[in-house]
Amino acid sequence: MSGAPVADALAAFRASRSPWADLPFFREGAADAVAARVDARIAEGARVLPEPRNIFAALALTPPEAVKVVILGQDPYPTPGDANGLAFSYVGARRLPASLKVILAEVDPEKPRSGDLTPWARQGVLLLNSALTVEAGKAGAHLRYGWARLTDEAVAAISARTEPAVFLLWGAQARARAALIDTDRHAVIESGHPSPLNRARDFPGSRPFEKANAWLEARGIEPIDWQLG
Repeated sequence: MSGAPVADALAAFRASRSPWADLPFFREGAADAVAARVDARIAEGARVLPEPRNIFAALALTPPEAVKVVILGQDPYPTPGDANGLAFSYVGARRLPASLKVILAEVDPEKPRSGDLTPWARQGVLLLNSALTVEAGKAGAHLRYGWARLTDEAVAAISARTEPAVFLLWGAQARARAALIDTDRHAVIESGHPSPLNRARDFPGSRPFEKANAWLEARGIEPIDWQLG
């Protein structure tokens, strides 16, 4: 590993031959510019999360041809050990984050559960943040580093596919991307953000997972098993 861990992670992602690497973000230099900016922060002493090997986990686990559902988040959890590169996914040792508890209550309000959303990703749920990196203790630190172009391009790429998909857009930032989606071909299911700080409280009871599965099944697509261990 060189002194540029994010650039190294980017090189490894490209070497994996993921179809996502064909996006202009990766082909035209934007990814390299973002990686260099994040590596510069690391060189200055910042602790960047998640671990470099997990930065592109959402894309690695859910290739474009496998996507059935898209869930957009903001940025990784800023506490070391909590994030694994998937939006909202939590692998820390403490109690589940408040927003994730609200999300999972829509799956099953009673069952004890893991916060690791890797099983969703493996079934075709693209769990993509607007920024793929953050700094320890500094939520939102990299939201303006250029990662958002990747999120926009990924959403547009799924929208351009022939195969239908469901976009679950939670909160203003995610809902702003509805304009990128062909609603004649795909489903857009919007609600407020699951955060308890959302004063409208318009996420609880919105049944996004039930609605997504009903839409998929109506088109002959295998639904997602949202239950977690």
